[in-house]
Amino acid sequence: MTNPLKHNYFVRRASSVVALGALLSCGGKKPDQNVSPKPTAPLPTAGLAGQRVAVTPLELVAAEDTLHWDALIADRRATLDKCDSIIHTLLIARTPEVTWVGPAELRRIARRAVPIAADPDQLGTAFLRAGNIIQVPDPLRYQLRTLIGLVGGRYALIPAGLVFRRPTAGTAVATAELSVVMIDSRIGRVGWRTIARGEGPDAWTALTRAVKSLTPGLP
Repeated sequence: MTNPLKHNYFVRRASSVVALGALLSCGGKKPDQNVSPKPTAPLPTAGLAGQRVAVTPLELVAAEDTLHWDALIADRRATLDKCDSIIHTLLIARTPEVTWVGPAELRRIARRAVPIAADPDQLGTAFLRAGNIIQVPDPLRYQLRTLIGLVGGRYALIPAGLVFRRPTAGTAVATAELSVVMIDSRIGRVGWRTIARGEGPDAWTALTRAVKSLTPGLP
C-alpha cells in the first residue's frame, strides 16, 4: 500500500537541507529570535478518508508561570481528560471523513487485550514533540504497532504536548500551542507534524481555537 503521507515527509527533509545550507552560508549566525512561528499545517485528511485512525491521550500539559494557572495544571488528570475530550470532539465534528478512535475507546481496547496491549496513558509520547524525530524508537514503536493493529487501522494521531503561553500582544489571555504528529505504525515513522496555535480568554477557548486551526476553511 502506498503511504499517503510519504510525500510530506520528503518535503520536510528537503526543506531542512535548504535551511541548513542557508545557515552555513551565513557563517553560522544565530537565527532571528523574533521570527514568526511557522503556520499550522492542515490535517492530511485526504489520505486518511475512510480509515480508522487512533487518537492517543495527551500526556503533557504545561503553562508559563506568568499565567498563574497552578491550580489548572495541578489537577493533571482532570486537565488531560478535558483536553482529550476537546480534541476528539472537534476532530469528529470537523473531519467526519475519518473514523477517529479516541482515547476512551483506546483504553477499552487495551483493557480487553491485556497484557498484549500497552496502557494508552503510559506510552510516553511527549518526546515526539521534538521536531527532529522521524523514526519512532522502541518500545513505543512496538506498542503503537500492537495497539493500532487492535484498532484495525494503520495511523495514529498523537497530541504530543500542550503548552499555554502569554501572548506578546493583543487582548487574549493565553496562547495554546498543541504539538501534533501523525505516525504510520506499520513502519514506525512520523509522516506529518505541526504545532496548532490558538488564542483565547481562557485555556479551553485557546485550545479549541488551536484544534480548529488544523482544519482551515471551516468556521
